[in-house]
Amino acid sequence: MALVTLVLLQIFVVAAGAHLITSGALVKGESERVAPAPPPVPVITAGPVLAAGGNGPLPAKGTLAGRLTEALGDPALGGSVGAAVIDVETGAVLFGSHEVKGITPASTTKVVTSVASLASLGPDTRLSTRVVRGSSPGSIILVGGGDPTLASPRTAASQVYPRPASLATLASRTARALKAAGTSKVTVAYDDSLYVGPRTAASWKPGYVPEGSVAPVTALMVDEGRVSSGGQRTSDPSRAAHGAFVSLLSKYGITVSKSARRSAAPAGAQEIARVESAPVYALVERALTLSDNDLSEALARHVAIKEGEPASFDGGARAVGKVLARLDAGKGVLVFDGSGLSPRNRITPEALARLVAVATSPANPGLNPIVSGMPVAGFSGTLGHRFDKTRSAYGLVRAKTGTLDGVNTLAGMTTTRAGRLVTFAFMADDVPPGWGKAEAALDRLAAAVAAS
Repeated sequence: MALVTLVLLQIFVVAAGAHLITSGALVKGESERVAPAPPPVPVITAGPVLAAGGNGPLPAKGTLAGRLTEALGDPALGGSVGAAVIDVETGAVLFGSHEVKGITPASTTKVVTSVASLASLGPDTRLSTRVVRGSSPGSIILVGGGDPTLASPRTAASQVYPRPASLATLASRTARALKAAGTSKVTVAYDDSLYVGPRTAASWKPGYVPEGSVAPVTALMVDEGRVSSGGQRTSDPSRAAHGAFVSLLSKYGITVSKSARRSAAPAGAQEIARVESAPVYALVERALTLSDNDLSEALARHVAIKEGEPASFDGGARAVGKVLARLDAGKGVLVFDGSGLSPRNRITPEALARLVAVATSPANPGLNPIVSGMPVAGFSGTLGHRFDKTRSAYGLVRAKTGTLDGVNTLAGMTTTRAGRLVTFAFMADDVPPGWGKAEAALDRLAAAVAAS
């Protein structure tokens, strides 16, 4: 039986081999042939987000000039108007009208401050608020590190970007450290000596602080010096921050004697606790999106410190000038503060548009938060309510706004209809009365660039 089975198995193997040979499945010297793969199915994807990989053809100069020249003649802009449009890739001026005339920039000054902050401080730097031991037993000092976004419990829970450092967290950490050292009663002084000089610029309107446009510039403040959700500002942010900190310490079980004196921290004083702000790149985004005056002034002073200048209005202006000179972007820029509230500031449209181009360039990735921080037409920040008459530019235009009495400006970037990345600055500082008319005229100019 076994013999019969073996014979039948051999016959089967021989027959199967003959079939494979005759069918061509096995060829001498080759392994088993694999069936050919089916032809590849073509994968169809969307084209590049920007035409020609983000660098489409230049707009026709004649068409661009015609559209912008007509729009610049809008009487809502008044008699002192300048404009510049620059190609980011080549740096060429595609359009200019009084482009080298110094014009009051208003809050587009924040572009200057933001670029200088990123270039000097670096995008990842954080601002610290600390508590250190004083020179006598049982004394501590709250040391301001120039972070105006430090938040009280009243505002810390708000959904604001970037998430700020918390004064309550600082108080909690301080109380925990004191208790661990066997201390339950302290005196608390405060040190805001990081900044020097006047707390308000001589050229600012006296009403800026009372109306809530800005707080006196100090190195220690909480909620940007606001005393209510309505925006009213305290006349002494440092003292107000100290009071809020003392109140929180008491809630965390530390008895504080009634003291509110200003005192410089001893050199090398032992640190008890600290909290840190969001990184500079996020602070810049906030300053641009919200047109944050307090934060912009703080950033200018930190640039001054980094560049070896006094942390004052004058020192900040000199330091910003140094940084822009290193970027080869200082020509045509003259500033006296960091926020743009000063009517003495002068920037040419070409300088402002070129500075945006420097920040937009792939060669300067550390400056790219300028792009992400710019308000977007019809969607965010100070442009969220604008461009309703030119909705074709929604989402295409990113720009910083500027407004003072008689001044309206707009500086930013867009892609043209063919996908060319360009920057622009449109500036007017002799604007006649008529709320919103000049803004609408500037929006039409930016929309014309996007449509070119």
